[in-house]
Amino acid sequence: MAINKNHIRSISLPSRSHPTTLQIEEQLNKIRTWEASAAPTAETISNGLCGLVELYKSMDDLLNLPQTLQTFSKYQNAKWVDEILECPVKLLDVCGILRDLVSQFKENVRDLQSSLRRKKGDLSIESCITKYTTFRKKMKKDAKKCISTLKKMDQAIEASILDVDQHISSLIKVVKEVNALSVSIFQYVWVFFSSSNSNSSKWSISRLLVNKGRVACEVQQVIKNELEVIDDALCNDCSKVQQKLEKLEASIEGIENGLEGMSRCLIRSRASFLNVISC
Repeated sequence: MAINKNHIRSISLPSRSHPTTLQIEEQLNKIRTWEASAAPTAETISNGLCGLVELYKSMDDLLNLPQTLQTFSKYQNAKWVDEILECPVKLLDVCGILRDLVSQFKENVRDLQSSLRRKKGDLSIESCITKYTTFRKKMKKDAKKCISTLKKMDQAIEASILDVDQHISSLIKVVKEVNALSVSIFQYVWVFFSSSNSNSSKWSISRLLVNKGRVACEVQQVIKNELEVIDDALCNDCSKVQQKLEKLEASIEGIENGLEGMSRCLIRSRASFLNVISC
């Protein structure tokens, strides 16, 4: 996966001497670097989610600066305020869908592990493998829909133009960048879970993102992630599946924890905005 480097923005933050703004600038740069070089593996996606969680915490601190509280209240009725408040809700919906997906996926993995341990017969194992592969196909279909939704959100975030106080304008640019990075990382999660051991299938999922350039797939340089390794093993050598499933379940835990942290951050973020505009 690759990122269109022209999309990476430079933001002038308010009150640059304040430790919070400097911290946010550092965190934004780290995630941009991650975004430009991340491979589609569970570990790298977990790292991206962890970085995003820390960024949201710093953004909340920025929202609660005295200067923010003093100037934000005059824009309570502005159209862009509603847009800013709506974005965490949409992201929270996507995050909830992803959390449900991970939970269902882990359940399917455990069922498959249990069947392989029992070894009660080829039919029992074959039934569980069929259930797992059917769920994987459903994941791919769901991914196409959700990635399209995320693309629309990303376009809406970039389209908004603000004519406000310089401090608030700079702050909103930060918020928009954080939202855009959230969309990008959620896209990475979807692409990870919708990957296939077929190059043609991989391309059909990933090409949805190529036009944007935020998450693209180089077909000539395919990197197999943990799910694709399982797919290959199920097709070619089931004797190796058990160990790979155990490793997969452990690696997925990092994504699950990251999504749980993001869910809390998005709830807190919207609450912080509501508090700021009501002051």
